[in-house]
Amino acid sequence: MRAMAAATLALAAIPVAALAHLDDSGVNWSRIDLPAERAAIERYQSFDQRLQDVGWKMVRGNVRFCDRRILSIGLQLQDLKSYGGPEVARRALGLTGDFAVQTAARGSPAEETGLFAKNREIARLDSFDPNEWVAGDRLYWQRLTLAHDHIDETLIQRGAITIEFAGGESVKLAPVEVCASRFELMGEGRKAVADGDRVVIGIDFPAFEYSEELFAAVVAHELAHNLLAHSNWLDRNGRNRRNTRMIEREADRLMPWLMANAGYDPQAAVQFFEELRPASGSVLFIRGTHPSWRERVASVEAEIPLVSELIARDGSADWRVHFEREIDPNQGL
Repeated sequence: MRAMAAATLALAAIPVAALAHLDDSGVNWSRIDLPAERAAIERYQSFDQRLQDVGWKMVRGNVRFCDRRILSIGLQLQDLKSYGGPEVARRALGLTGDFAVQTAARGSPAEETGLFAKNREIARLDSFDPNEWVAGDRLYWQRLTLAHDHIDETLIQRGAITIEFAGGESVKLAPVEVCASRFELMGEGRKAVADGDRVVIGIDFPAFEYSEELFAAVVAHELAHNLLAHSNWLDRNGRNRRNTRMIEREADRLMPWLMANAGYDPQAAVQFFEELRPASGSVLFIRGTHPSWRERVASVEAEIPLVSELIARDGSADWRVHFEREIDPNQGL
């Protein structure tokens, strides 16, 4: 994870006149509403949990058809050094160290242990204590990225990882294979984007207000970009309007395939576009580079009969074999 944008920025709001009352951490606690700070963090975590739950179903349900796969336990951590006010967050959450559980995706190895409650403190990741790694004073997201990378590398090298909690309890987790993509929530903004390795959705994206199946549609669209390697293809062949429209249409058409394999009704992909029309201001309806919402609905609807037939016949929809590409994935190589 690149950053934890849910971080409280309480320090920035302290007026100069109050500086004489700051403690050693630089915080004027008389100006801090700790219950409100905790509520803000927990709100962010609830949105992040929803994203991770849906994302996990997508990458787990489609793993047989993905060219790029990774081992995963479905765990996300938080590092208080990535917050705008680490000391405020520490008191608000009642923590002593920096590292704690952020989310454990529903149905993942981490969640199934029942041990990874939100904000439970982490003392060790296998043989390392991430709390001892060097970090900046605040807004330092690099150490959290290092911790997640360390988990991934340990799973590859050892086939499992032992995680120790504050207090001494530990658990050894064996991973499962999933499609290679991370999911990240940004603390502001209405955008949903994919960069080849990550799906990133802003906390203000309208679909967070929808049912899980409709929310799953936007996750499926962005994940499709990653699974079809669209970012790399655009890098090789140019990010002009024609190419962008092709990859957007292709991502739309793959949505019902990914959703069906994850256990969602593929028809929800159509309902999503009908619900999220251009009036929403969504980045999904940029004129010129994106087809109109009516075109997008038609593209998705055209895929559903084949998807439904394959699900009924085989129990899954093998898009690697049966999905017709809009682009030549090898073009420009």
